[in-house]
Amino acid sequence: MTRHFNFCAGPAAMPAPVLERARQEMLDYQGRGLSVMEMSHRSSDYMAIAEQAEHDLRDLLSIPDNYRVLFTQGGATQQFAALPYNLLGQGGTANFVHTGIWGSKAVKEARHLFGEAGVAASSEPNGHTAVPRPEEIRLSPDAAYLHYTANETIGGLEFDYLPGNARGGMARPDGVEVPVVCDMSSSILSEPLDVSRFGILYAGAQKNIGPAGLVVVIVRDDLLERARADMPSLFSYRALAEAASMINTPATYSWYLAGLVFQWVRQDVGGLDAMQAINARKASKLYAAIDASDFYSNPIAGINRSRMNVPFVLADARLDEDFLVESEQAGLLNLKGHRSVGGMRASLYNAVPEAAVDALVDFMADFERRNG
Repeated sequence: MTRHFNFCAGPAAMPAPVLERARQEMLDYQGRGLSVMEMSHRSSDYMAIAEQAEHDLRDLLSIPDNYRVLFTQGGATQQFAALPYNLLGQGGTANFVHTGIWGSKAVKEARHLFGEAGVAASSEPNGHTAVPRPEEIRLSPDAAYLHYTANETIGGLEFDYLPGNARGGMARPDGVEVPVVCDMSSSILSEPLDVSRFGILYAGAQKNIGPAGLVVVIVRDDLLERARADMPSLFSYRALAEAASMINTPATYSWYLAGLVFQWVRQDVGGLDAMQAINARKASKLYAAIDASDFYSNPIAGINRSRMNVPFVLADARLDEDFLVESEQAGLLNLKGHRSVGGMRASLYNAVPEAAVDALVDFMADFERRNG
């Protein structure tokens, strides 16, 4: 069996030690005579798996006691609907910092459901190449919360600061403080994080947490009381919290694998400080190779370049197909850019080893020598 280097934006690379352990436990979990995916989610064995996963995530992120951790389903996209249902029960509108395609989808869903949403700031005027500065974010007078996307997976645009204050809020023009909500699907667990700076943060699992089919939502206790009465029950953060994320059968195997990833980050990597250092090295190597070349380019402002998703284009787009074919032959997989922007994209999530970036940089230099 040959393992190649996988730069897919999602579902993304998984840590090899996690896959190996899952393989060992696939048919017989710790002598129980069945697979985790065959267990009842109500069994004591599975409850222990679920509780350990939450414990390890809380430890990694130092999650305060007044925050609930929910393991739910539907992808981060479903949260675009769940959030306004959970936070607009006392009136007001959703406000957004719009920095790319995923932020745009969140705005669109809120407008589709409730007819109005405010754009507190946007990077659209600069072509989504730099995030709005803190002083440019202006909430509407009736804002109920502020939503932003920490890292735009497709455009490779990442916030270099945390909007809001140390209490996890931001003030409207009338001085009323509203919670800050963040989509961290493609950057969670890539570095240490102060959870208290947010009212809610959420992340689809299929990038830095585990396989597709799971979403982690971290929500402050006081926000569980703001839901609309007409919301679907499976969207309710309060109901999920009260049921320990088991209103219905959860994505049990994805939850189990996420727990193994949390253990890998804690034990094998050495925690989020170590993870941050590794990710910084990986991104620096690739951006350095791009910047040293006239053959490759990246349009994002230096301060907002994503550490997780690095888009780049070739000077001659006619070579794109050759680049993709040859890179795959070299064992470098899934480098094609998103269909909406073209070019190339290398996703450098936690499970992508530093050796993968070294191999990509070497390939890029060789391809440029032969085609530049």
